[in-house]
Amino acid sequence: MEKQKAIPEGFMAIGEAAKKLGVTVRTLQHYDKEGLLSPSAVSSGGRRLYTNKDLVMVHQILSLKHLGFSLSDIKNRLIPLDSPAEVANALQDQAEALREKIEGLSQSLREIETLHQEVLKMEAVDFKKYADIIVNLQMKNDFYWLIKHFDDQMLDHIRQRFDQESGMTFIQTFTQLQEQAIQLYEDGVLPESDQGQALAEAFWKLIDEFTGGDLSLLPKLVEIGKFEGSEPGWKAKQTEANAFIGPALNTYFERNGFNPMQEEK
Repeated sequence: MEKQKAIPEGFMAIGEAAKKLGVTVRTLQHYDKEGLLSPSAVSSGGRRLYTNKDLVMVHQILSLKHLGFSLSDIKNRLIPLDSPAEVANALQDQAEALREKIEGLSQSLREIETLHQEVLKMEAVDFKKYADIIVNLQMKNDFYWLIKHFDDQMLDHIRQRFDQESGMTFIQTFTQLQEQAIQLYEDGVLPESDQGQALAEAFWKLIDEFTGGDLSLLPKLVEIGKFEGSEPGWKAKQTEANAFIGPALNTYFERNGFNPMQEEK
């Protein structure tokens, strides 16, 4: 009873504060030592004294810690709670951090579920392919599923030739040219026209960028359009695009006196 009387009204000892928060006394002592939260007062006997406001601050620390922030990060995120607006801002910041955490975890779950489906479609365990699929999912590459069809030579070539940035640039350019080819085909533009040949030149330049001059990869690239992938309409889209790209490239090669398939042989 004497100990309780020694504590001023509106304050509580560290043991009581820890019990209310569901943490240890040592935790509160550590937060004090790290400069995260010092007690509002110290008794004449040297006892740490806390207020309800201190408990709210500790709750803020615990919430941020639960979200994965380090103590140094938390120290920079803590704000005074002296007004309703400051309390509301603190709660808003915590809510936003939580939303980001949920979004990140949701994305990770989608990637794991997608990889699970891809693994079931593969005939053998291949952790390098698994890793490539995860990387491409993180890049939001819609063609991630093609990886399971590639052999080791093709995948090693891709890994050596492209990083994430250049890989995404390549994919975006390929998609744009493919869409352009479909549009030209639907508009009735002739493959041998100036427009058709401009597209053929750009498409061949992209292929040359991919192969790096290794023409042995061309037959494998031709096979890509025949894959029955998980993306709906993949084969149909390839067929439609190739209906224009194929004749356009043939004309382009004839005009330039070059046949890459014969060169490869």
